[in-house]
Amino acid sequence: MQDNLFISGVRTTNGALADISLAGGRIAAILAAGSPAPAGARIIAGAGRLAVPALVEAHAHFDKTLWGQPWRPNSAGPTLRDYIDNERRILRGLDVPIAARAGKLIENCIAKGSLHFRCHIDVDPEFGVRHVEAMLALRETYRDIITMDFVVFQQTGMLIRPGTVAIMEEALKLGVENVGGLDPAGIDNDPIRHLEAIFGLAEQYGRGVDIHLHDRGELGLWTIERIADFTKARGLKDKVVISHAYCLGQAGETRLQKVALLLAENGISIMTTAPADCPAPPVAALRAAGVNVCMGSDGIRDAWSPLGTGDMLERALFLCQRFDWAKDEELAAAFDCVTQAGARALGLKDYCLAVGNPANLILLPAENIGMAIAERNRDRLVIARGKVVAEDGVFGRLSA
Repeated sequence: MQDNLFISGVRTTNGALADISLAGGRIAAILAAGSPAPAGARIIAGAGRLAVPALVEAHAHFDKTLWGQPWRPNSAGPTLRDYIDNERRILRGLDVPIAARAGKLIENCIAKGSLHFRCHIDVDPEFGVRHVEAMLALRETYRDIITMDFVVFQQTGMLIRPGTVAIMEEALKLGVENVGGLDPAGIDNDPIRHLEAIFGLAEQYGRGVDIHLHDRGELGLWTIERIADFTKARGLKDKVVISHAYCLGQAGETRLQKVALLLAENGISIMTTAPADCPAPPVAALRAAGVNVCMGSDGIRDAWSPLGTGDMLERALFLCQRFDWAKDEELAAAFDCVTQAGARALGLKDYCLAVGNPANLILLPAENIGMAIAERNRDRLVIARGKVVAEDGVFGRLSA
């Protein structure tokens, strides 16, 4: 199988043309356009396509997807608890294994240019760690193509479901990298004890933390302040993510600045899906305050919603639409949220397109970042660790 690639005439994000030489799964050189290819290298014509780092999916629930299954309409009631209970009924009735459903979805996401993932995996006294075991096996299947870190997630609650903490600890021992949380006040009804439990596990096992926070208004803002307190006290700077954080979209300017300062000082990232139907974290204001804001798809074709494509360029578009971003610098900020900011939140090293870094990149038929988001062309050539793995929207496992 071809190990060395030479990509001629690609467009960089600053508009210049360049050649990129790949060897041993890494970027060997970034050269002036028209440079000679190394002997024996396979040449790929860049044809002026835009070369960018692989996309980062910072929040997904692959273990619960219904991808590839017959259409299933949303049948849940109106409340969060209704959605959780409805999902449990549907998952109990599924006879298609996680590997089949999630594997197809992962390949779809790869074909769209995502090569780095954070996946939240459900545990509870009913399922135990079955989902964790399935996702660990699936990660091994794709380990030569993607990076995928996991969050042990208690969708049905933690303190209100006796035995859940012990199951979470079992998942961490199996190799899950992050401790999840879910609405310490709104679901578990005991925010301090909830945070003590998850941060205690994180400190004990040397893991990160990623908390789903749907609680709104002052309750949500107060919870963020307490998360910052625990982050500082447990020495977990740059290892904590708060997902959703709708309450930030409800805070007044003075209150927001106070909370944003805590987030920035403690290296706490915010993950948003750019929701259309509820308050969203004010991304521009948070970024201006030094807060790292990344993006994720959340559920993709699951019991919560039959929608979702797993395309992070589309997610960047949603962010632009949510905040009426149209300037080139705003489009670039949206792209940062699905690339560099996601990499920072996941703690990825050697992420960007630089000599010596892993050769994980996409070639897009676009003049610049703005056009890439606006058009979201299906024609994407995806290179993982120096090998072509997808082209024209089709996954081809480690094709040369």
